[in-house]
Amino acid sequence: MKINKLILITLFSSLSGLVASQSNGDYEVPRTEWGQPDLQGVWNFSSDIPMQRPQRFGTQEFLTQEEIQERRDAIMAGRAAADEAAARLNVPDVPDEGSNPGGYNDFWFETAGLGDVVRTSHIVYPEDGRQPDYVEGANIQFGGLGPDVPGNRPVRYVVGGIDKTGPEDRGLSERCIVGFNSGPPFTPSLYNNNLQIIQNKDTAVIMTEMIHDARIVPLTEKPALDDDIRLWSGDSRGYWDGDTLVVETKNFNGSRQSFGAAGQNYDAVLTEKFTRVAYDTVDYEFTVDDPGTFTDKITAVVPMIKMAGQIYEYACHEGNYGMINTLRGARVEERLISEGVEIGERD
Repeated sequence: MKINKLILITLFSSLSGLVASQSNGDYEVPRTEWGQPDLQGVWNFSSDIPMQRPQRFGTQEFLTQEEIQERRDAIMAGRAAADEAAARLNVPDVPDEGSNPGGYNDFWFETAGLGDVVRTSHIVYPEDGRQPDYVEGANIQFGGLGPDVPGNRPVRYVVGGIDKTGPEDRGLSERCIVGFNSGPPFTPSLYNNNLQIIQNKDTAVIMTEMIHDARIVPLTEKPALDDDIRLWSGDSRGYWDGDTLVVETKNFNGSRQSFGAAGQNYDAVLTEKFTRVAYDTVDYEFTVDDPGTFTDKITAVVPMIKMAGQIYEYACHEGNYGMINTLRGARVEERLISEGVEIGERD
């Protein structure tokens, strides 16, 4: 298993700083020219905190100082292991046949938190910090970067697939429909955990880096969409509750999971809250209410940290050679098998 030394160093630095970016209680939220809290800018929601709380913590929401020190020590040990692994990489070696070289994109992984690192989980409700039980008959699909997982269309998860017969057998991010962390809701993932908020008096735009999705949120009272109008990212409507931007989203198209590996989101209602608590920190809270999938609601808190850079275009379809070559490779494999060639042979 590869260890990314840069990530470990970054993670240690963020742990050393702990929650330095958190508000001291005297922070005054900047205002736009319309008097609304200014949430504009590029925000990063990378995190090393687990979404679900390890059971050993029970209802403990935050780490103690002793547990934080243990975490630091573990990271230092990881850094030492990374140094040893890097030293071994300098020695030429022929990998064993069938060994896994790892993903080509390991270098870009953003698994180190940039802000709040003292929570035991992102989920804060239910109180044990764990996903509630599924209701009987809930739609559940698991995908991943490994071998294809047997299943039926439609594929609702974002990474992986069930077959290589056609594009419809692949995950939604492979098809360039939705990014694997583009939400809503926003949940930390491997990389590109960035979004940009743009405001005017009557509208907020939440634009994600992955697949370049721009969700336009009206802040004025407008009639809801008809029930038969369904969207990949749902229909979002927003309002201000004090200094918090509240966004309620309905009318999902049912072709995505509501949370984690479960649901089909058709009847799901998502409530998001954006609160600026420091110059460089927005507290992002979301609640998933999908009674057709879970026995209770799910509420999570994810800190977002202000970035100095900007979001560049994520041109997924324009360079989606992976999809073409995945399907082409499957056709070549089928032809070789029909010709009696054992897969794995070399000319």
